[in-house]
Amino acid sequence: QVQLMESGGGLVQPGGSLRLSCAASGSTISIIYMAWYRQVPGKQRDMVARIDTAGRTNYYADSVRGRFTISKAGAVNTIDTMYLQMNNLKPEDTAVYYCQGRERSKSYWGQGTQVTVSS
Repeated sequence: QVQLMESGGGLVQPGGSLRLSCAASGSTISIIYMAWYRQVPGKQRDMVARIDTAGRTNYYADSVRGRFTISKAGAVNTIDTMYLQMNNLKPEDTAVYYCQGRERSKSYWGQGTQVTVSS
């Protein structure tokens, strides 16, 4: 089992920055990649960025590329903590942000953290 806990959300003005963190615990050795998703009410949960245990960034959504940076901390081929540095935030970035940890045949999710971009 893997447990994931997000933190770092909040209210920020347009053009501002936030850094989200996702702390992983439990059987983290089984994780092959981790990702950030976001979801607004009434819409599906969409992937924002993904990183593998080697630290390679596998994916950025077009809407965040160049503004968001995903990174991780941990020993080689493990992920203890995943980060999402969000710069130049826009109102359309407002959502609940979720952390996902993926094993070969199972996904784990955090509880989500609210990001609100508003003046």
